[in-house]
Amino acid sequence: MTAHNIRQIVLDIIADIAPDESVDSIDDSKSLREQLDLDSMDFLDIVMELRKRHKVEVPQEDYPKLATLESCVAYLSPKFA
Repeated sequence: MTAHNIRQIVLDIIADIAPDESVDSIDDSKSLREQLDLDSMDFLDIVMELRKRHKVEVPQEDYPKLATLESCVAYLSPKFA
């Protein structure tokens, strides 16, 4: 799976969890929580959707690795390989 595909998977999940937020203007290198005003429950929903939709487990100690869209892609790439 390509980095572009993984990026789109994360964006699709964010769009479902935070439908009022625009995912079109996300800066890949900036914090998702700050850009999209996501709270901790929204973030947990993203992690849960990754598990439910794609069978990807993200241990709690790895949550900081999902801070930006760029870091999400880097972290998730080996899991989708």
